[in-house]
Amino acid sequence: MNSDSLTLSEQKELIKSNEISAADLAAACYRQIERLNPTLNAFITVIPQGTEEAANNHHAPLLQGIPVAVKDLYNTKGIRTTGGTKFFADYVPSEDAFVVEKIKNAGAKIIGKTNTHEIALGVTNNNPHFGACLNPWDTTRIPGGSSGGSAVAVATGMALAAIGTDTGGSIRIPAALCGVVGLKPTYGRISLRGVLPLSWNLDHAGPITKRVEDAALMLQVMGGYDSEDPASFKTLPGDFSSHMRDSIRDRKVAFAVGSFVEEVTSPDILHAVRKAADVLAEQGAIIEEVNMDFLREGALANSLMTQADGAAFHRERLQEHPDWFGADVRQRLETGAGFTSSEYALARRTQVEVRRRCDLLFEEYDVLILPSTPIAAPVLKGENAVERARLLTRLTAPFNLTGLPAISIPCGFTSEGLPIGLQIVSRAWNESGVLRIGYSYQEATDWHKMKPSILATQ
Repeated sequence: MNSDSLTLSEQKELIKSNEISAADLAAACYRQIERLNPTLNAFITVIPQGTEEAANNHHAPLLQGIPVAVKDLYNTKGIRTTGGTKFFADYVPSEDAFVVEKIKNAGAKIIGKTNTHEIALGVTNNNPHFGACLNPWDTTRIPGGSSGGSAVAVATGMALAAIGTDTGGSIRIPAALCGVVGLKPTYGRISLRGVLPLSWNLDHAGPITKRVEDAALMLQVMGGYDSEDPASFKTLPGDFSSHMRDSIRDRKVAFAVGSFVEEVTSPDILHAVRKAADVLAEQGAIIEEVNMDFLREGALANSLMTQADGAAFHRERLQEHPDWFGADVRQRLETGAGFTSSEYALARRTQVEVRRRCDLLFEEYDVLILPSTPIAAPVLKGENAVERARLLTRLTAPFNLTGLPAISIPCGFTSEGLPIGLQIVSRAWNESGVLRIGYSYQEATDWHKMKPSILATQ
């Protein structure tokens, strides 16, 4: 059964009408896992077929029968949760993370735990403990991270949707590099209870999907107030699909320009994003260039806080067994531990200043568009992982610092045939606006329909 052309909602309706079964969907994903996971290493743990669990919900659940992959940072009851690290290689939680419980209650089937850069502190997904995850468009290249396994699983049909985490771009970067959709919602929209922290101040949970409308559906399921998560906000239940198909005529779109965006971004990517702006203009959006060089300080502050917060959370492990960490992760943790309180305080001040600048921007514009990453997927071997993290998070990290909603959607390919991501950002709590622009662009193009080269033999 080929379900590539169907949205999650359409597949759910087919299950409801008994045209297909949930077992059929799961079997199709397991066939892909059996065929591709030995090469791509998207999963750390695969839940054996027939034992995957879905909650008994007879009230037309939103994800009825949908096979979903879960990044191996989320606690899963009775299933090991490694965090991609030696420290938790045999850890089996006694209860589910808040989000895992929610997607189970929505009828989803959890089929496996996806590979991640160790403790989510990196973007290559070259994991020294569980093996490197590879890009399905070119297996000599990285898939991005730290949610690389989740993006690869969705891109190749090993799962119909996946959940990831994003501290400096870890949902949007692998989505861009693997040619799928990755959504980071507003900070506090989705509970992080039961997720291994990297930074209490910057972590976000979110979905990775094939299509924008699927991301909207996943967000509707995953969002919601959690009284046991101190970072969770009380907001009205979101219906992120109802206005997604509205016209974007007269919507004001800021097109990011300036040295911060342009000086290290490849010509192929700059051209693709410019063409994406043209597509939105053809649909009636008002496009205006805006210099976004102030984001430079935001990216630097996010990097400092990520490393310092990670060092704080892992301080005992770093003291007792530093040799258990991979080399690049250990380097970044030790750097984080070395920052002074004054340096951290200045980074927090930058956070307030950049957030204010973004607030002022979105008083005038509905959304901001810019590349998701300045480069396409780099090669796996012979690259400095710490330098790669600095470059690949450059355009995503500022929006973790500000906590603003941002999505990456496919918008073309480089001359080498590697996917390019368009990033769309808006004001806090305006996920609907981000999804509307993303959906409008998606429906005017075919980039989301392209299949990774590893699937060419199917």
